[in-house]
Amino acid sequence: MTIPAPVLPGIAAIQDEMIGLRRAIHANPELGYEEFATSELVASKLTAWGYEVHRGLAGTGVVGTLRCGAGTRRLGLRADMDALPMTETSGLPWASRSPGRMHACGHDGHTATLLAAAQLLSVTRSFSGTLHLIFQPAEEGLAGARRMVEEGLFDKFPCDRVYAFHNEPGFAQGRFGIIGGPVYSSSDTAIITIHGKGGHGAMPHTTVDPVVVGAHLILALQTLVSREVDPNDMAVVTVGAMHAGTAPNVIPNSAELKLTIRARRPEVRTMLRDRITAMAQAQAAVHGARAEVDYQWKLPPCVNDAEAAAFAREVALSTMGEAGLIANMAPLQASDDFAFMLNAVPGCYIVVGNGDGQEGPGCMVHNTAYDFNDRILPTTASYWVALVGAYLTG
Repeated sequence: MTIPAPVLPGIAAIQDEMIGLRRAIHANPELGYEEFATSELVASKLTAWGYEVHRGLAGTGVVGTLRCGAGTRRLGLRADMDALPMTETSGLPWASRSPGRMHACGHDGHTATLLAAAQLLSVTRSFSGTLHLIFQPAEEGLAGARRMVEEGLFDKFPCDRVYAFHNEPGFAQGRFGIIGGPVYSSSDTAIITIHGKGGHGAMPHTTVDPVVVGAHLILALQTLVSREVDPNDMAVVTVGAMHAGTAPNVIPNSAELKLTIRARRPEVRTMLRDRITAMAQAQAAVHGARAEVDYQWKLPPCVNDAEAAAFAREVALSTMGEAGLIANMAPLQASDDFAFMLNAVPGCYIVVGNGDGQEGPGCMVHNTAYDFNDRILPTTASYWVALVGAYLTG
């Protein structure tokens, strides 16, 4: 297998083992808070390599700690472990053996990459300070990071900085995207239930049609981004589902809209919540209906600390040069619960190209044909080792 340079000799020596480990995790996916086998695998590896292992945060979370030298700095590296409730169609030899579950976002690769770095670091111990390796459950919509923080992650395992990476299809394999400030957007959900008055479709004047109200509301919501958000800011309001009625000649009593809402600045995020709620209630009232808004405040934006990002970029430049970076990297509309860790400790979320379709796979995440690109595992594991050595210098 051809591996993008640079790869540390110690990582090159174990890359086949770690790729095999990644594929084994891929073949046996587990959903959020159910990562029992994956957690056991991670804990057993870390224990064998001499880490102090703590289990139980957020149920299936694992933290491995390694202390070397007299350094006082404390560094955290995080990987997520959970899969998605999807049925894999890749046809690969290591495809999911569990129907309805698959690693469609690359968390198997994130976990195996951090384990590869952990193994080499346990041998070389080429740093001075405290290293905490955080293996997090339930990133996919269940906010495992928030639960770990709430259960005392950084009280029990203090970190001066925390880093993580996410593979990103669409970018050349092994290229690193590192920027300060927002890198991923917030992600919130609104479920709007419009209560009207049902009746016969041939006598609409005797009803309050919630479908019509929903149609007006969908159109009105389009003006939020186009007319109420500063063009210099980013915002997304998408109505992904509308459910109402079952028959062509019956006006239902209610209609339900489901929205995803994204932003990068807290002020915009709050404004969207307030305006969507007000707009739904006003549109319903105009038509004599009533709107009930279940606004689910979910994930804040991932905001990288400027100094932490600059440091990570310098490490990337020193190990890979300019050719190893994604040119003109800009924030993405994806979201990740690593935001909760970044809100608690200064740090940086790094994007690593998973392939652009010309070099390496280009299939997007959350796709039933997706697979993590094994060619980026040795490169990224080597980068983790370099980052640890550069930050924990005594």
